Amino acid sequence: MQDHKTRFLDLAFDHGALRLGEFTLKSGRVSPYFFNLGAIAGGAAMATLADCYARAILDTGIQLDGLFGPAYKGIPLVTATACALAGHGVDLPFTYNRKEAKDHGEGGHLVGAELSGRIGIVDDVITAGTAVREAIQLIHSAGAQPAALVVALDRQERGSGNQSAIRELAESTGITPIAVCTLDDLLGYLDRRPGNEATVAAMKAYRRDYGDTAPIG
Repeated sequence: MQDHKTRFLDLAFDHGALRLGEFTLKSGRVSPYFFNLGAIAGGAAMATLADCYARAILDTGIQLDGLFGPAYKGIPLVTATACALAGHGVDLPFTYNRKEAKDHGEGGHLVGAELSGRIGIVDDVITAGTAVREAIQLIHSAGAQPAALVVALDRQERGSGNQSAIRELAESTGITPIAVCTLDDLLGYLDRRPGNEATVAAMKAYRRDYGDTAPIG
């Protein structure tokens, strides 16, 4: 497992962003783990998280001309990720959107750099994909190309069909999906640590029952 994946999972557990147990999800499924990236809310923790995002992007070798963060969780994530990428010698402009259009000052929905070229969308997770699809429309409307979607965790879990929301979105839009970590990464991480045998068994059973048939790497 790449170093950034291990650092991300260490961070997520240390800050309670990843919790193990039994959690009833909005879908009604009972999951053996729960993920909430909003629990990572300190300066040092955000710097580590952003570096994990940056390394996930850099590892793909994808060429981007800018970054976009969907409101609201995507705003701090895209800002911090742009800073982390700059620390690796990749200086990209970033943009985010408002939920409500501003009717004074500069006006409009978009804040930050003008969207141009190939844009990477930076967000926490994707469930129904509504916010990301709105972001894709905004990027197209500005004359730019949505090229990638970067998320913290790919649950590798299908929705109503046989694929996860991120896989369905990738196939329907042509964007490249990038995940800092996947459920398979999480399983490998826990499997190497004694005392997690029951949790790993429950997660593997959950994966068999609800797993995406074509998860991203």
